[in-house]
Amino acid sequence: MTEDLLIDFEEEPEGRSLNFGFDPAETAVRVVGRVLELERCPFRCEFSLLLTGDERTREVNRDARGIDSVTDVLSFPVCGYSKPAAFEEAEEDRGGCFDPENGFLILGDILINAEQAGRQALEYGHSLLREYAFLVAHSALHLVGYDHMTEDDERLMIEKQNLVLDSLNIRRGNE
Repeated sequence: MTEDLLIDFEEEPEGRSLNFGFDPAETAVRVVGRVLELERCPFRCEFSLLLTGDERTREVNRDARGIDSVTDVLSFPVCGYSKPAAFEEAEEDRGGCFDPENGFLILGDILINAEQAGRQALEYGHSLLREYAFLVAHSALHLVGYDHMTEDDERLMIEKQNLVLDSLNIRRGNE
């Protein structure tokens, strides 16, 4: 998509269940790119995104997290950071965090449940674009070390997600 950010994008049949009305791969690159820009990532990066449905997300959620239920998004970071966006740690662990073929920082994998995203967009009363972009931003923040295990961490993630979406003019009510 751009020379500084590569996406390995795949859609399974359940992921094609919605008429997005926008290009989900291009949107993901825009959102992840903005996260990386706001977090001052000094590297060229790559990530993968799988657009799937209820059955697959339930299976992956059960196998990876021990939670046997459908979810909207799952994130699998490649690098572990001691604090969010500590990209210097990736530099120190160059062997495990960087693609040896192109030198890009490998962020990790995102799995989005298109069926659940569609339901949530209806439930929350906003567009599918807004819901999808929110899920991508949420996941991208996980890929660079953010989490929401405490109330303070959750507040920070919400603030950052809103900043990303607002900066891309993807807001509730203006779709």
